[in-house]
Amino acid sequence: MIQTVVKRDGRIVGYNEEKIKAAIRKAMLATELGEDESLLGRISDRITARGQEQMTVEQIQDMVEFELMKSPRKEVAKRYIAYRDQRSIARRAKTRDIFLEIIEAKSNDITRENANMNTDSPAGMMMKFASETTKPFVDDYLLSPEAREATRNGYIHIHDKDYYPTKSLTCVQHPLDRILKYGFTAGHGESRPAKRIETASIISCISLETAQNEMHGGQAIPAFDFYLAPFVRESYIEEVKKIENYELKDFSHLYNAEIDDYIKKPLEGLEGDEKIKQHAINLTVGRVHQAMEAFIHNMNTIHSRGGNQVVFSSINYGTDTSAEGRCIIRELLNSTYEGVGGGATAIFPIQIWKKKRGVSYLPGDRNYDLYCLACKVTARRFFPNFVNLDATFNQHEKWREDDPLRYNYEVATMGCRTRVFENRFGEKTSIGRGNLSFTTINIVRLAIEQMAVKDENERIERFFKHLDEVLEITARQLCDRFDFQKTALAKQFPLLMSRLWNGANTLGPNETIEPVINQGTLGIGFIGLAECLVALTGQHHGESEKAQALGLRIVSHMRSRANEFSERYNHNFSVLATPAEGLSGKFTAADRKTFGVIPGITDKQYYTNSNHVPVYYHCSPAHKAKIEAPYHELTRGGHIFYVEIDGDATHNPLAIAQIVDLMDKHNIGYCSVNHNRNRCMECGYEDASADLEACPKCNSKHIDRLQRITGYLVGTTDRWNSAKLAELHDRVVHK
Repeated sequence: MIQTVVKRDGRIVGYNEEKIKAAIRKAMLATELGEDESLLGRISDRITARGQEQMTVEQIQDMVEFELMKSPRKEVAKRYIAYRDQRSIARRAKTRDIFLEIIEAKSNDITRENANMNTDSPAGMMMKFASETTKPFVDDYLLSPEAREATRNGYIHIHDKDYYPTKSLTCVQHPLDRILKYGFTAGHGESRPAKRIETASIISCISLETAQNEMHGGQAIPAFDFYLAPFVRESYIEEVKKIENYELKDFSHLYNAEIDDYIKKPLEGLEGDEKIKQHAINLTVGRVHQAMEAFIHNMNTIHSRGGNQVVFSSINYGTDTSAEGRCIIRELLNSTYEGVGGGATAIFPIQIWKKKRGVSYLPGDRNYDLYCLACKVTARRFFPNFVNLDATFNQHEKWREDDPLRYNYEVATMGCRTRVFENRFGEKTSIGRGNLSFTTINIVRLAIEQMAVKDENERIERFFKHLDEVLEITARQLCDRFDFQKTALAKQFPLLMSRLWNGANTLGPNETIEPVINQGTLGIGFIGLAECLVALTGQHHGESEKAQALGLRIVSHMRSRANEFSERYNHNFSVLATPAEGLSGKFTAADRKTFGVIPGITDKQYYTNSNHVPVYYHCSPAHKAKIEAPYHELTRGGHIFYVEIDGDATHNPLAIAQIVDLMDKHNIGYCSVNHNRNRCMECGYEDASADLEACPKCNSKHIDRLQRITGYLVGTTDRWNSAKLAELHDRVVHK
């Protein structure tokens, strides 16, 4: 006898015989003979009695069809089947409408969910078709009922859910030295070890592009300067050998000559070995510059994921103090400053300067001059961003300035904020590791649901109780996804699970990746701390010390629970300050529909990203730094501090340096600086003038603002969704 029914959304409800009768009655009334109450009762009784204890809706409907076909009323069966088909079509109508919008290249929040993705192209459309059909499959077959319900009710968001069935991981910091030294095989091609700087540059691009096709998140190189430095010397030796062939003389004693810096200088006045050495240096610098120029150009033109998307790439650098490492840094920065194509700002890779006292930050540091150059380049080109190796939580007990492999102990950042460093299952390092998956909690909804409680203390305690319930669901969901990911075979990720992920070289092609992926992290994210605090206290943390204290209590609690989950489930759980893009509008729209427009909470199209002070709140950079800094130590899965500065920053690198000084003062982990940059979408002309309406070069009025969306740049705001466009409109200068 049927007792319970499994609904299409996974919910289990009590069996209700009257619903069967109602459906059959509707079919009968659509026929000439009309209703037959006796037959209706007999059929429903047989189904109830003969069914299993628990059945799905589809199984019960199949039984109804079978019983009607056996009955004298075959015409009722036909009507019932037709009615069932109509209902099925109606359920698919939403998918149909989404597909039509993709086909017609409409600009909306579905097609503009990811600003780095061109969904108007055939490959982009195909990706979006796959994405929108895969998500329901995940809901129906891969999520637990509690995770499915929490997602449907707007408490959590599972990131990259469309990639869930592929078992892919989110991101990885490439140990590029392994590839440059040993080469790699991916697909049908094979790469040999690099011997010169041009080859090393190309292989770096190929590594990032290939891994992007195997993963659903970003790709990063943690020590770009250290990895490419050896090929500067190799290229210099090659130039000396060319001179030997031309001069018919032996200059082998210059191969390993001491070089303090690779700087182009005129040859006039130089004689003998010094002239030969400087000539080789000049030629080498030219080659390095071209190699860096090619690297940047390739990272803005090479497409991945079926030709749909440029590689979401990042490179970390700044602490290699060798002459060769400095050459890489200098020419990379010079190439970035010049721009790509006709002088346009490069969107990728996201470049990240490693700020380290005694190395790359203070006057007298070996790389201080390059740090000043980095500030100059950022003032014009937005990059590099800055990661603070001096932050207490970014330091490593094994780091030594005289260690040539010290980069292994330097934290590196991924993309717009992802951080991987601490490790319960191996070496504490960023290299050869990444995030496995992450899920974001809508803490705003949790707070809104308690607003009716008048007593503030009770309201807050109820919030924490509900937060704990959702944290438990989130942790279990991440573990479930890990258990699914770990069943993948190494051969499914030819590059990632041969050269990149730590320990993967021990795996055979048909072995699962389970033994090695636990070195990655499971991220618990959050969104809308500001709106959450307004719901609980009436003010956000930028305007109230009491709200700030509660904000720190909330995120500290999440951090403590993440540590507890790490112990309980034996995984690397971390808290992530979520870089919400499409999500910022999704949560808000759903909450506004449920709770209405609430001033200061749901009255905008977006929720504030993670722990940021709201973009519309007027305050100084120093105040913003003071408020946001304490959250960086708590959000070790990733974080970012950004500042909006006014006017033309191109000739004001000091303004950039002052923001970096705030990092140093307030123990901030990672930061970026936003400023005005206009771009002509017809010819690529750029400048920083205010309110530019027509291009002075080609007279086009198609002018756009180059802006960060969550931490990475987007070439045109045409690809931004409505929530992020609303946020962009609300951004104010910090001064």
